[in-house]
Amino acid sequence: MAKIKIPYNKKMLEVDIPDKNLAAVLQSGSESYTTKLTQEEIVEQALDNPIGSKSLEELVKGKNNMVIITSDHTRPVPSKITLPILLRRIRKVNPEIDIKILIATGFHRPTTREEMIDKFGENIVNNEQIINHLSQNKDDLALIGTLPSGGELWINKLAVEAELVISEGFIEPHFFAGFSGGRKSILPGIAAAGTIMWNHNSEFINSNNARTGKLLKNPIHEDMLFAAQKAGLAFIMNVVIDKDKKIIHAVSGDSKLAHEEGCKFVSNLSSIKSVKGDIVISSNGGYPLDQNIYQSVKGMTAAEACCKDGSVIIMVSACNDGHGGESFYKNMAEAKSPQEVLDKVLKVSKNETKPDQWEFQILARILSKNKVIMVTDMCDTKIIKDMHMDHASTIEEALNKAYKLKGNDAKVVVIPDGVSVVVTD
Repeated sequence: MAKIKIPYNKKMLEVDIPDKNLAAVLQSGSESYTTKLTQEEIVEQALDNPIGSKSLEELVKGKNNMVIITSDHTRPVPSKITLPILLRRIRKVNPEIDIKILIATGFHRPTTREEMIDKFGENIVNNEQIINHLSQNKDDLALIGTLPSGGELWINKLAVEAELVISEGFIEPHFFAGFSGGRKSILPGIAAAGTIMWNHNSEFINSNNARTGKLLKNPIHEDMLFAAQKAGLAFIMNVVIDKDKKIIHAVSGDSKLAHEEGCKFVSNLSSIKSVKGDIVISSNGGYPLDQNIYQSVKGMTAAEACCKDGSVIIMVSACNDGHGGESFYKNMAEAKSPQEVLDKVLKVSKNETKPDQWEFQILARILSKNKVIMVTDMCDTKIIKDMHMDHASTIEEALNKAYKLKGNDAKVVVIPDGVSVVVTD
């Protein structure tokens, strides 16, 4: 009997899988990766050795103002560590520079003050200029160009008007952009809603190159790269974190070159061979990524890569914040079946992309071939069932349901943290 721990909210759940059923436990190398450096030392070392760029200090000299783009409440970037280091190094060479911290909310809701304190620490929240990006507030936006795919590139005016734009973030596998981090600070991070929706259109989402771990010929990534260059993203500091959200690696420098180096590190650490299962258990890595169903689709895609047609996915995710997007919920709930959602969405042109369309498109793709059981005791069951999924309060309950569907000899694949892996064929 194998005992396996799975992240859930801010704790770990334990599941027992009989040896006869367990096909594989698939984990990122970050689970066992060790370093003798402290988190602070890793960040400092990366900033001391920028990739393809002048140092942060050189870029800051002589500037009157700058914008630091940072991630929102849905991303586990350890900003309590990274931001103080960035601010100290900036002010050491330019004490008078005006610094605005712009939260890259993308199409998400604004980050609350309580969430800011949790993420940045009370000292930064009380003493720095922190602004939520609002993607639908036209007065905050400026048109700076046209994307390679033809869409208009609108971004936050604060970044356009700043003498220097830098960003911090983290790099992990991403279910349609290939990897997070780098250029994503601009698009979708501080882009207009219309620009985000154009970039996340159904044609691009349907591309076989718009998948976890893929950057080459990924149409979504290509637009994002252009946006970062056009916006003048001069410098990035991106970290890689482990299952405990601790920093194990960092890169800094040019927004493209440094990001690519960070992606190589993550790819080498996180790539795992697919093992097909009748039942696949996954999670979203716990808090903060498992706050809603919207974000939980990411962890489902890792499970999807290990499914046979007709497999059962058991998705362990708190979803304490509900569905995570009204359009996401309604488009799933109002359809008779996931296939109906897919049929409709693939007919939608780029300039008519609906809010959250990319998320319900991917969820519908998964549900059109597999059954999903959401494991949570923190989310309204009706929401889950409305969206064509089943519900269980515990992993044991979900497994019992899955065994009834797939048989007592069903093979089980467990991916303890679905957002931390790149599943390859």
